[in-house]
Amino acid sequence: MKKYRPLDFSGVSTYPIATRKNKMNVKDDFALPVRPGMTVSDLLAAMPNQLGSQSLNRVIDAVVAARKKGKPVVMAMGGHVIKCGLQPVLKSLIEAGVVTAVALNGAGSIHDFEIALIGATSEDVGAVLHAGNFGMAEETGSQINEALKKGVAQGLGHGESLGRMIIERELPYREQSLMATCVKNGIPVTVHVAIGTDITHQHPSADGAVLGAASFTDFRTFASVVSELGDGGVYLNIGSAVLLPEVFLKALSIAQNLGHHVDHFTTANFDMQQHYRPLTNVVKRPTSGESRGYTVTGHHEIMIPLLAAGILDRLKA
Repeated sequence: MKKYRPLDFSGVSTYPIATRKNKMNVKDDFALPVRPGMTVSDLLAAMPNQLGSQSLNRVIDAVVAARKKGKPVVMAMGGHVIKCGLQPVLKSLIEAGVVTAVALNGAGSIHDFEIALIGATSEDVGAVLHAGNFGMAEETGSQINEALKKGVAQGLGHGESLGRMIIERELPYREQSLMATCVKNGIPVTVHVAIGTDITHQHPSADGAVLGAASFTDFRTFASVVSELGDGGVYLNIGSAVLLPEVFLKALSIAQNLGHHVDHFTTANFDMQQHYRPLTNVVKRPTSGESRGYTVTGHHEIMIPLLAAGILDRLKA
């Protein structure tokens, strides 16, 4: 066995630090002092020009540029975003004309409906699962499934069917509903379900053909929205780790296949931790041409209000 001796470092070559290329410097990248009474714009400008804060600011700039150019800004959201109580924040972006389309998974639409109906949502799953009661609230299943059957008969998709029902029945907390807000403001709200993933599929009123028809209509509408993202649009995936990133990739493929130019746009994934599919199917693959993709990591209840405030401030500037 060879015996190793300590290596002699006396011949190591060095170079002057002034000649080195650095990734950050005090002049361009340091944070600014934080002071009392700062506006949101001041705070964002004071953040270090590095990593997460740099990505957040660039996403805000991309959204502002998209709206000034009249290009779409799409928010695709998982259920956790909705049950965090962020509807008033999202509503402010829709009513300001910032968000031009919303996509949800089935859970998001259910939480939004329950909030409109009773002003509360998100049951304690562990406490009721073994009793067979998880997801069995009568009104949630029966009213959502009824609304979908009516909507499909009228040629509507999943999201618009529920949004219209919330408005027409004058549900007590309808002003807090994201789907109703979208319908009122005339922007697409699409819901993308996988059979068996949502509590409403457990109910005797569920109809697989209706679910498929409603969600497929929404997929086609969503693909139409995605087809217009090129040359300045923005696509934000917020809190969906699997389903919506997959739907986005397929819609993008269809748009390209049909001859739509979908390049030179911005994507971003907002989540508490970065997962494979959003990173691959939202941030990387779709932006491999001349587009840009960003990741912003943090809790939705903190990052989305900060994002919204930054956008609205910058639009007024």
